[in-house]
Amino acid sequence: MVKLLIDNIGELVTNVAGIGEDGPLGIRRKAALLIEDGEVAWIGPARYAPAADRRIDADGRAVLPGFVDSHAHLVFAGDRAPEFAARMAGQPYTGGGIRTTVAATRAASDDRLREIVGRLRVEALRQGTTTIEIKSGYGLNVADEARSLRIASEYTTETTFLGAHVVPTEYADRPDDYVGLVCGPMLRAALPYARWIDVFCERGAFDADHARAILTVGQAAGLGVRVHANQLGPGPGVQLAVELGAASADHCTHLSDADIDALAGSETVATLLPGAEFSTRSPYPDARRLLDAGVTVALATDCNPGSSYTSSLPFCIALAVREMGMTPAEAVWAATAGGARALRRPDAGVLRPGVPADLSILDAPSYLHLAYRPGVPLIIQVLHNGVPQWQP
Repeated sequence: MVKLLIDNIGELVTNVAGIGEDGPLGIRRKAALLIEDGEVAWIGPARYAPAADRRIDADGRAVLPGFVDSHAHLVFAGDRAPEFAARMAGQPYTGGGIRTTVAATRAASDDRLREIVGRLRVEALRQGTTTIEIKSGYGLNVADEARSLRIASEYTTETTFLGAHVVPTEYADRPDDYVGLVCGPMLRAALPYARWIDVFCERGAFDADHARAILTVGQAAGLGVRVHANQLGPGPGVQLAVELGAASADHCTHLSDADIDALAGSETVATLLPGAEFSTRSPYPDARRLLDAGVTVALATDCNPGSSYTSSLPFCIALAVREMGMTPAEAVWAATAGGARALRRPDAGVLRPGVPADLSILDAPSYLHLAYRPGVPLIIQVLHNGVPQWQP
């Protein structure tokens, strides 16, 4: 059994509260970390580092847990760059472009979809994301939703059935019939490949009654609940998420005091997606307001071809610090341990003995540089299950 030692770590973010410095980040300095059989086996002062078969010299750099991207739409085809250009010229975002991607995705071969998902998964990994959730939602019929999830399951165990993304064109005048399709044949086809169920509960998509019907049926079938909530305006999504015990309410851009109180009194994570606000020129969520109320906050990319075509959680961290009132420590925690909470994965987003050795090495002395040096490729090495993903 090969033992790998990462030695001479200048700053080690563990996300174990009560250890080291910076509160919940649990920072250790001048540290070392031993990996055995794909898991963290030991953490401690570098001067007490145990013997190992292989060694990586961090040379005083920062090491932190792998990012956990708990909201991504990677199974798609086509390009919506002209839509982005139109928004930059002043056209508002309405979500209507989703149907454009649906048409392209339905027309794409399995191999083409697999190529796109694989490319984006590698792109995210090279930016430090070791755990990722992937949604369906661009098939919107039984066969294409099932194949989207089947392909997604080749790249992650965190797969989400989002048949209720929007009502497709062929059901535009029959939304009740489409909800029946989602709750019946489509859900049955999705179940072998899905861990979660999600609904876009928003004007122009699904109202509270339809969303509740879909989520309740999915929950009864054994899927965990997630909700796209309160992105385009005030609405029932957050309250519905809390009511159903959802793992996360995602977007949370337009919140009332009652919404925040509901989140604060629940285990539902508020997952914020600043890449979407950047790409749509919409108001950013007020993370400070959520954090001060005691709400658990996660950061995710919302990677998709229409409203947030980024796979970079470092970019989202910089946006959260600059635009959303988060401290660098809060943003890093939200992109690691917060994302893990949103996926109910206590083994992710943290570095302690017994968890998978998923981590990143920065070409910087501190996690602060993720926000301090936006747009700079600071991650020089990623280990996933203890295995280096490329050589720096």
